[in-house]
Amino acid sequence: MNLEEYKGVYVYAQQVDGTLSGIAFELLGKAKDLASDLKTDVTAVLIGSDVKGLADELAAYGADKVIVVDDPELKDYRTEPYTHALASVINEYKPEIMLVGATAIGRDLGPRVSARVATGLTADCTQLEIGDFPLNPMPGKEQKHNQLLMTRPAFGGNTIATIACPDNRPQMATVRPGVMQKIDKIDGAKAEVIEYNPGFTPDNKYVEIIDIVKSVSETVDIMDAKILVSGGRGVGSPENFKLLEDLAEAIGGEVSCSRAVVDNGWKPKDLQVGQTGKTVRPQVYFAIGISGAIQHVAGMEESDLIIAINKDETAPIFEVADYGIVGDLNKILPQLTEQIKAAVAAKK
Repeated sequence: MNLEEYKGVYVYAQQVDGTLSGIAFELLGKAKDLASDLKTDVTAVLIGSDVKGLADELAAYGADKVIVVDDPELKDYRTEPYTHALASVINEYKPEIMLVGATAIGRDLGPRVSARVATGLTADCTQLEIGDFPLNPMPGKEQKHNQLLMTRPAFGGNTIATIACPDNRPQMATVRPGVMQKIDKIDGAKAEVIEYNPGFTPDNKYVEIIDIVKSVSETVDIMDAKILVSGGRGVGSPENFKLLEDLAEAIGGEVSCSRAVVDNGWKPKDLQVGQTGKTVRPQVYFAIGISGAIQHVAGMEESDLIIAINKDETAPIFEVADYGIVGDLNKILPQLTEQIKAAVAAKK
């Protein structure tokens, strides 16, 4: 493999039903940073049917080029045709870096594409940067420069690993949604649009879609919430989460939780914040009965305002909190909720 042939930072721009997913814009934002370090450009790969019209939207968020693979066989996501499409783009255009969102689609697509093009894949990354690998010089081992350093939680979130792929291209990673930030929209931006179709011949690997049933969930995605009231093991019991729910309702927020709460079966995984859960950036984050382990902090430290309530004054959460209250949440939360309700009523 001639590594010098591989140039550019590519992003798989996921779309569903003709609408681009938020992760596409997040990846483009990070791709711009990586491309700047490498002095190269950013290319979005858009796969689907009748999706060319989405190219301008991708340009507005940082794509210099958009490769469009448009075919009726790509109308709905299916593993084999989408794998064929993205792997063919990689083999034809030879990107140095290929980023895919760690969504349900991306977790299915990324590993298959990496195997198809014979390269590695670092899954569920929370940080990406350009640097030297090995990180520190080692006797008898060449230190390679301008490598993609991919950081992800490992061993169940108990440690953090930085991984590189120095001997194969492209360097591939799936990236957790909510971790990267999209850039401000560039009005009037245009990208070079390249239409490419490797040809699709349905065979026994093509799944036939009989019907699509869209689930309706009453649970709000915590990644979209402006205010989060998050509870940890210190809440004490699943029944005590009623105090957090009352506060969330009074202040117009949503309830989330730490990994310990999910492990205890008190709340579903969809509400978990942290390295092994979701990364959130609300305007206000209440950390209630949460000790502040690094795995949890990594998922919420970008919140605009962090308010911690914990009976342990030495809890690490106070180191990242803007405001901290040391005390019994069973006494504090009801009072806080009543004060908020009174303030809201006074405004009316």
